[in-house]
Amino acid sequence: MGTKARAAVQVADRRYEIEEFDLPVIGPDAALLRVDACGMCGSDVEQYDGGFAALGVGYPLIPGHEPVGTIAEIGSEAARRWGVRAGDRVAVEPVLGCGYCRACLVGDYRRCRSVRPGAALNAYGYLPTAVAPGLWGGYAEYMYLEPRTVVHRLSADLPLELAAMYQPMAAGIRWAAHDSGLKAGDTVVVLGCGQRGLTGVVAAREAGAGRIIVTGLAKDAHKLDLARQFGADHTIVADEDDTVAAVAEFTGGAGADVVVDVTAVSTRPIVDAVEIAKPGATIVLAGVKGSGATVPGLVPDKIVAKELTLKGLWSQDIRAFEPALRLIESRKYPLERLHTHTFGLDEVATAVETLAGRVRGEDAVHVMIAPHLT
Repeated sequence: MGTKARAAVQVADRRYEIEEFDLPVIGPDAALLRVDACGMCGSDVEQYDGGFAALGVGYPLIPGHEPVGTIAEIGSEAARRWGVRAGDRVAVEPVLGCGYCRACLVGDYRRCRSVRPGAALNAYGYLPTAVAPGLWGGYAEYMYLEPRTVVHRLSADLPLELAAMYQPMAAGIRWAAHDSGLKAGDTVVVLGCGQRGLTGVVAAREAGAGRIIVTGLAKDAHKLDLARQFGADHTIVADEDDTVAAVAEFTGGAGADVVVDVTAVSTRPIVDAVEIAKPGATIVLAGVKGSGATVPGLVPDKIVAKELTLKGLWSQDIRAFEPALRLIESRKYPLERLHTHTFGLDEVATAVETLAGRVRGEDAVHVMIAPHLT
């Protein structure tokens, strides 16, 4: 195992450097994870571009909040509490709740506001390297697992490309099924066909949606095709067709019971969501638009008149992670079709640019980093 770990450290906007870190001494409450893979999501692109500065997230830090790996070393108390041992493969939840505040005690550890000195967010992939022992992100050969970590044991024979999808799938389950209030037979419109939009299709189908409609852009033809493969009844090319008119056509003018917006940056989908929602519908806003974003064209009185419920959702928790992992392990859906690219540590910048759609000729959906890839 050695005594050092290489990591891709973000030192400035759009700039990574490969650095070496000493492997930490592992106490009875902690563990050391050999990172086998780390998935990427749209927020990795925003982080790369400097979009989390408004939240106080600074540099240097090791990004990567979707790690899957093998327990390399674990303390006796952590092994007892987590129910894992050295050699087990696990998925790691990113959020680190304190375990003592009211939010944690009632099970809402995602909302924990206990932040350690020197950090802006208590989550893997966002803690600065100045906070000891520094190895806080999945873009590294090894990652420190501190006592408050939530881990989930994985089947050892599950391909890494599938294992690394645990967070997108958990997002789809929470956003499109659990917290949307989706009922069997409902019409669901998913605005956006990135990996979380596509897993939202799977989650909605699993929850018994009667009709699923998905939007994307002309450049997303491969993603819209995947949406249909995963259970979407209709797809809309939003930059060529009128989304509101198309939804009206597909639903006979009735509209949607649930609308889930997972688009990044663009605020037009929020306006469309209000238009296509049935009276009494729920609109889930899960796509991050960026600091200071406004919504031109939004008519608040329509929200009032339709008695709509708007929910902003961020991250996931054990109630979504557990069914996500079981669904992935079931192999019920051909989720391997989502995975398009694997990169090593020295290629992290290229990986992010590929996921962002900035590399000509590359149609990315799910991208992962394999830190030990040579």
